[in-house]
Amino acid sequence: MKNVFQLIFTLTSLISVAQTTSIKNSPFLTEASPKSVGMSEERLARIDAMCAEAVKNEVPGIVALVARNGKIVFHKAYGTADAESTKELKTDAIFRIASQTKAITSTAVMMLWEEGKFRLDDPISKYIPEFSNEQILDSVYPDGSYSTIPAKNPITIRHLLSHTSGIGYGVIDGDSRFKKIYANAGITDLFTTEKITIAESVKKLAKLPLHHNPGEKYTYSEGLDVLGYFIEIMSGMPLDQFLRKRILDPLQMNDTWFYLPKALEHRLVSVQTKENNQWKNYPKTFYDTNYPKTGAKAFFSGGAGLSSTAKDYANFLQMYLNKGELNGIRILSRTTVDVIMANQIGTIWEGGDANFGLAFRVINENGVAKGGQGSLKTFNWGGYFNSQYFADPKEQVIGIILKQTRAIEGDNTAWKFQQLVGQSIDD
Repeated sequence: MKNVFQLIFTLTSLISVAQTTSIKNSPFLTEASPKSVGMSEERLARIDAMCAEAVKNEVPGIVALVARNGKIVFHKAYGTADAESTKELKTDAIFRIASQTKAITSTAVMMLWEEGKFRLDDPISKYIPEFSNEQILDSVYPDGSYSTIPAKNPITIRHLLSHTSGIGYGVIDGDSRFKKIYANAGITDLFTTEKITIAESVKKLAKLPLHHNPGEKYTYSEGLDVLGYFIEIMSGMPLDQFLRKRILDPLQMNDTWFYLPKALEHRLVSVQTKENNQWKNYPKTFYDTNYPKTGAKAFFSGGAGLSSTAKDYANFLQMYLNKGELNGIRILSRTTVDVIMANQIGTIWEGGDANFGLAFRVINENGVAKGGQGSLKTFNWGGYFNSQYFADPKEQVIGIILKQTRAIEGDNTAWKFQQLVGQSIDD
């Protein structure tokens, strides 16, 4: 009888995590002529000229992709993939996408939410007890010690998704006090080759003070790393395995990994910077830029750890433009996508060009009026190594521009690219 119960539990568990098919069956992205989807080939050529000019001075290399109505109409590579070898950059090059990981992790959280495992306004301490008794930073003393005051309310899952939890971001935090506090506590920021798990890092983070009361302000944070550990708790699977099974494989994102398989390592683009007017491979700083292919390979950063290609990420964005479906597989319900795109931060960004949802910056009326940012509800973000993306639901347009640089000045490709994609619509 015990074996029967175990079998039932196993089958139930498999059913609860199995992908669901959809009534819709939108095909994967394929190439087509610009004219076939209402875009001007002549005007897309302006993107080509901009990118070619940019690699002369602004950046060492670019991969740019434009798609409309599920068809890729522009996908080109420019410049070099490595400063030492001057290897030519290819369209299938793999880039460290850093914070573009956040949208994928957020999607995973919302998939579990759809299964009824939790509510968005549940305190995270309900699932990660170390977050009980949150404190706000009050004063920092010369010896590095600090005082705190109790938070007025607990951190919720919604706060973590919308960067309103009050958690900071250590070494890239805008507040120098938190940089020191996080460093002294040994918090792992962004990426690492060291042997540490996301669970170990998050439990350390939970003991540290917050910038402000949860829900009070927007502070870009390591909240998605917390949610990466939360996904492991709720699914019973390591984060890399959950993303592979539930998102990456179904969307055929075969080149997207926390740590690259040996067969893909040669396609990884080097991070570059400019010294004495020459491009150089970026040195090891508080992290090793070789983290996707060296080291312990144990830290799955839900906020910054993935590497990917333009084509892979386009598949992910196309799923969102399809309201949660691609290739007949339902990743999210369209009703859930609507929640993700809704304004989750109230008037915190009042008067700005955008709102923030549960995964993306979402353009509002002010942003539309300003121009160059797409239609209402266009969603976008980018990554630490100078990558950017946007997707426009009204125009059904995707734009991705991938670069791999740090500590440079004078790169205007991000705003020019989106502006030039918009002017290419010709229907």
